[in-house]
Amino acid sequence: MTFGITLGIATLFIIGAGFAWVIYAERYLGYLWWIYFMALGIALVIASLYLRADWASALLGAVGASFIWGSTELKEQSIRAKLGWFKYHEKKIDPPFVEIIKKWKAPNL
Repeated sequence: MTFGITLGIATLFIIGAGFAWVIYAERYLGYLWWIYFMALGIALVIASLYLRADWASALLGAVGASFIWGSTELKEQSIRAKLGWFKYHEKKIDPPFVEIIKKWKAPNL
């Protein structure tokens, strides 16, 4: 009985942390890191399929889904920061293969 409630509360905190990491990741890294966050999220979701413990599998899947969602939100966060809604940091860290990633369209929901 408490499994569902506990899992729901934990997922709520994971989603809340997702909002925070998107803001800070865009501020210091930039939206071009979206592909790496998406790859991490997909890897976590796939890894969650192989865990035997239900609670660990569900939590890892929720974290993975949060990273996938966040990767699609980085571009929008970049726009919000440029509009002045959030702090904007000029010097961002370029990801590996930045020239290739710049040619791809950033995903959005």
